[in-house]
Amino acid sequence: MLSIDHVPSSPTLPKRASAVVIGAGIAGISTALELQARGLDVVVVEKGEVAAEQSSRNWGWCRQMGRDLREIPLIKISLDLWRGMNAKIGAETGFRQCGIVYLNETEAAQTERVEWVEKYARPAGLSTRILNNAEAAELVPGGITSFKGGIYTPDDGRAEPFISVPAMAKFFQSKGGVIITHCAARGVELSAGGVSSVVTEKGTVATDTVILAGGYWSSRFLHNLGVRFPQLGVVTPVLRTSAIDIGHERTFAALKYAVRKRLDGGFTVANGSVTVADLTPSHIRYALDFLPMLRMEYRSLRFHLGRRFLDELQIKRRWHFDEVTPFEAVRVLDPSPNNVTLDEAFEHLQKSYPVFRNAQVAERWAGMIDGTPDAVPVIDAINSVPGLFMLSGLSGHGFGLGPGAGRLMAEIALGERPCVDPSPFRFSRFSDGTRHKPTTGF
Repeated sequence: MLSIDHVPSSPTLPKRASAVVIGAGIAGISTALELQARGLDVVVVEKGEVAAEQSSRNWGWCRQMGRDLREIPLIKISLDLWRGMNAKIGAETGFRQCGIVYLNETEAAQTERVEWVEKYARPAGLSTRILNNAEAAELVPGGITSFKGGIYTPDDGRAEPFISVPAMAKFFQSKGGVIITHCAARGVELSAGGVSSVVTEKGTVATDTVILAGGYWSSRFLHNLGVRFPQLGVVTPVLRTSAIDIGHERTFAALKYAVRKRLDGGFTVANGSVTVADLTPSHIRYALDFLPMLRMEYRSLRFHLGRRFLDELQIKRRWHFDEVTPFEAVRVLDPSPNNVTLDEAFEHLQKSYPVFRNAQVAERWAGMIDGTPDAVPVIDAINSVPGLFMLSGLSGHGFGLGPGAGRLMAEIALGERPCVDPSPFRFSRFSDGTRHKPTTGF
């Protein structure tokens, strides 16, 4: 299992809290920090360990470039928060404003991304600029592949997933926040027309405000409350190299590979052109919801029918509060990496950039991205359960978006003026006839 900085559990589950956050990934911890900053006493309950699932397993990119139009205002706020995070928490998150380059291998890719810059980046005030091949080669030196050009956002950045969220969590604890690990939330109790408590495997916490930030598990948690949330998971494999001094600082991606310099001197490498979807019963359940996305993304999807289908078929979808839940049965979701796609990415990288031929693979892992039908998160109240709010479905964008999404979630939960227009993230879009597909972004 991937090694991450350990966050000790707080010793005691309180009997009462102003707010309870379910899930200690980037979404949950960011929300907890924002609520705490507004004077609330906040309890975070986590079925496993802090950031043990996708929040520590992602690429570590903090990017504005290539975003869905609806996410651009939120990512701008999030990047501002990332830039000040080390100073705020007094600890290293690995955040560096390194700039990100997309290298375009075909004229079609160059045309698509130039259109995105002109139509979305410039009106939004992003620093993204269009590159020709010579400019791309200067920004990402050492390559022998001739590209058609690229695009570059100099104020995009990177951070270290395996240390940043734990560092944020420890800061939250240092200010009086409570994090109880190995403490699955089994459900919420209602009284007088709204949430009155959260029931966990270790006891009950009285509260009238609950934030569900359960990542891949959010749909299953809501199903037990009679709430339908279309959500599917895709596995993303990643590798890291041992430290190697080759002079590359910028994060960059081409068709077959995505590369980020790490704080330890190595590089994180992923395959940016392939997404593996392990088929599960949920793929059948939500097939119509995700059909428009499938039509758009079919070239990059590789479906796999294997053990996960049977494993998930056996996981409960309904339970009583005195029963062991699926969240206790699977403390940490630890999918196996697809080594074929990782080898493909690393080989293409080494062919394009010979400076990487001496790099040694040190570790491989995979994470489970939780996606929505339009690849945009839900940050909203669940109106059918007053007092319950949700920040989930971050669709592979959660690490970079996390701090800003947490701020917006706290503002919505407390009835404050939101920092951005929250309507694109409303939960009701899955039932009000809205067309479910990504509108822009790559």
